[in-house]
Amino acid sequence: MDDDTKKRIKEIGGEAVLFDVPMSQYTTFKVGGNVEAIYRARNLEELKEMMAFITDGGIPYLILGEGSNLLVRDGGLNGVAIVLDGYFASVEDNNMAEPCILSGAGLLLNKLVNFCTEKGLAGVEFLAGIPGTLGGGLAMNAGTGAQEIKDVIREVTVLTKKGGILERRDSLNLRFKYRELDLSIGEIILSAILNLKRDKPASIRKRVISIIKQRKERFPLDMPSAGSIFKNPEGNHAGRLIDASGLKGRSIGGAMISIKHANFIVNKGNASASDILALMDLAIIKVREMFNIQLSPEIKIVGEE
Repeated sequence: MDDDTKKRIKEIGGEAVLFDVPMSQYTTFKVGGNVEAIYRARNLEELKEMMAFITDGGIPYLILGEGSNLLVRDGGLNGVAIVLDGYFASVEDNNMAEPCILSGAGLLLNKLVNFCTEKGLAGVEFLAGIPGTLGGGLAMNAGTGAQEIKDVIREVTVLTKKGGILERRDSLNLRFKYRELDLSIGEIILSAILNLKRDKPASIRKRVISIIKQRKERFPLDMPSAGSIFKNPEGNHAGRLIDASGLKGRSIGGAMISIKHANFIVNKGNASASDILALMDLAIIKVREMFNIQLSPEIKIVGEE
């Protein structure tokens, strides 16, 4: 990215643009090299102007939520990391006949759960304790074995790469898969309408507390991680396979396969992205050797070696 490019990006985004920022500050793994620029988008017109400039210039970009389910390599990122903030991180009742809310894609999932709990709107309790934003949750079809985010979505608004056009897609026109939403390359999720049900706030809160307690008991939430590292193979569980391969507690550098749950790799405090990738490779090889099953990453891996 040359000086003229940086100047124009700064003209568009102003104080919302920072250069040469460590991605370790923006990922739940707390690892990763520097990104050339990071931009906190605050409103639609500014975002559209920024996207027009960087796409016309062939500048790579990454939509960044809370940095969960993401591993940035040690060489860092070329281009611009975009965080949806301001208007894109807001939520409101939609005042329709049926209870639902309109939420920006940049809203943190824990804030979404808290908002719905206070309003007496049930349906998103299963997202309690899951790190990330609504946009990231949609892109990954976040959820549990019992429920996924696709189950509560009425409509999603995206910004297309070509022409910066807003498109609203109802649930029938959204192609959700296991831990994935099928989007065209370059499309940005901006907001969603969620279908919910009315319930007493106290009842919802009780369920939320129970879910968070279960997550703390099952997962190593006291150490930096990116959540589940691998997708569950059909009819099996990645954590169970890694555990049966004898890899629980195995460390490389500052990274370790969690003793509490084998499908989590945790940062013991001084891990590099290379340490984490080496452990992932080890798990893939061992599981393939012992069970003839190929593990596939659930997390997104980006950046330069």
